[in-house]
Amino acid sequence: MAVAFALAALAAHASITVAVAATAAATPGPALSRIGPLVDGMYPALEAVYQDLHANPELSFKETRTAAQLAAQMRGLGFDVTEKVGGTGVVAIYRNGPGPTVLVRTELDGLPMEEKTGLPYASKAKAEWKGRETFVAHSCGHDLHMASWVGAARTLVALKDQWKGTLMFIGQPAEEAGGGARAMLADGLFKRFPKPDFAFALHTNPTPYGFVGYRVGAITSAADGLEITFKGRGGHGSAPDKTIDPIAIAARFVTDVQTVVSREKDPAEFGVVTIGSIQGGTAGNIIPDAVVLRGTVRSFKPDVREKMLAGIRRTALAAAAMAGAPEPAVDFGDGGAAVINDEAVVERTVAALKTQLGAAKVVHVPPITASEDFSEFVNAGVPSMYFFIGVSDPKDVAASLKPGGKPLPFNHSPFFAPVAEPSIKMGVQAMTTAVLSAMSR
Repeated sequence: MAVAFALAALAAHASITVAVAATAAATPGPALSRIGPLVDGMYPALEAVYQDLHANPELSFKETRTAAQLAAQMRGLGFDVTEKVGGTGVVAIYRNGPGPTVLVRTELDGLPMEEKTGLPYASKAKAEWKGRETFVAHSCGHDLHMASWVGAARTLVALKDQWKGTLMFIGQPAEEAGGGARAMLADGLFKRFPKPDFAFALHTNPTPYGFVGYRVGAITSAADGLEITFKGRGGHGSAPDKTIDPIAIAARFVTDVQTVVSREKDPAEFGVVTIGSIQGGTAGNIIPDAVVLRGTVRSFKPDVREKMLAGIRRTALAAAAMAGAPEPAVDFGDGGAAVINDEAVVERTVAALKTQLGAAKVVHVPPITASEDFSEFVNAGVPSMYFFIGVSDPKDVAASLKPGGKPLPFNHSPFFAPVAEPSIKMGVQAMTTAVLSAMSR
């Protein structure tokens, strides 16, 4: 998806003056025309927020400092703020007369990894993760999302004479680990607070800054965890006939399970099965009693997802049966669904974005294969739109697409470093425009 978005954005960048001239008739309304100057004026404060969050990341469900920072920002704007929703989540409500309730989501958490960007405000934070100490970094852009979230709130409050309704800004914990959105819903998000009429979320993408990427329908994949324990009968490596070797069973499964993708799934539909971890045994001359495999399953459509999960389970059972082994334990965890963008919301929002930013800067993109639990809010019955903003220098993007070019650091890379100023400004403009488009129904 990143390459397709980048190519479309660069093509638009090359002809931007023509596109602007062609869409000059679509003049922004009073509210939209005020967004740019407001964002320019508040940018130094937003950059300070961004750099502070970047330097002080926290892991999933441990985002206490981060949540407190966002809560303080929103209280300062006059929002009614509730903390500790779903653990460390923040809910900020701003009522401005009768009208729609619009939810804007940002994530709070960082990743258990070391940052290697060399930025002056690079994270040096450490925390305990799964029983060991790890570095922590905002290598997925959640810090930029939060700065844009704060900026959109500030802009909308400054424009409150131009809209009516209720803003519902939420800071969601544990997007990276999964479970944060579900935890907030379980803690009464849509019962203790108004259930929104619409919802929006944005995400950074290593494509040219100044561009927004959108689509109708599935924009992220469904994600299911996979853990299989193959059981055998341990023994001496010199006498495998006296054992049932779970390593051999696991090895067969790793190969055979790919036929679920290549021979059972419609080849025109997206689906991936990846085994990322195999654990079993202690020494080369000992056949173990068990082997544990862990992986991930990704898909866009529910019927493809069901077919793949059923095929994986069947393949695991067959691999064990062929070896005369006990039935394996197969667990798919509690996977997240694909984010499905509402057609009417997207069409209305894209029209407003093109008016505000220029048609050439609003690019239709294919879905991405990564996953995200914003789908929990969508599937709770809220018409929504999830979109992307580019965060990379266009010159670097163009160079990376040339033969032999240096690849751009992607999200979750230790070198992922958005260009802050144009990216944050675009995040604020795009999100503010999206909310105003929903408020003006």
